[in-house]
Amino acid sequence: MDASFWALVGLVLFFVLIAYLKVPGMIGGALDKRADDIKKELEEARKMREEAQELLSEYQRKRHEAESEAEAIVAEANAEAERLTVETNQALEEMIARRSKAAEEKIAQAETQAIAEVRAKAADIAVAAAEEILSAKVKDKVADDILAKSITQVKDQLN
Repeated sequence: MDASFWALVGLVLFFVLIAYLKVPGMIGGALDKRADDIKKELEEARKMREEAQELLSEYQRKRHEAESEAEAIVAEANAEAERLTVETNQALEEMIARRSKAAEEKIAQAETQAIAEVRAKAADIAVAAAEEILSAKVKDKVADDILAKSITQVKDQLN
């Protein structure tokens, strides 16, 4: 028996020993376990990716909502500013109108007062002139009575 035969017998015994110890099943089990682990990791990675996509879409939605809200706030602020400008302009116009009216009323009062003063002065001058004329033409007690009566009438009519 030569060495090749013993090498063949050793190889067959090696394979029988490997089969007896269930090494192929262990290798297959290890490979199956490794494949399952890889599947689990892939599934977990897929779930994490989906969660990340959901978070991304949620944050984008929130960002869009925040931008929309900011635009609405700016638009509302602009509208409020315009409304306040209009109200302020109206209030200013009303105040100017009130002050103009008050000034016109003061001017009218001063005019009325000036007219009254001129009339009073004219009445005093007319009374004085009438008194001089009457005292020069009419004498005695009759003159005094007529003069007093005329002065009273002139004062009453002019005022």
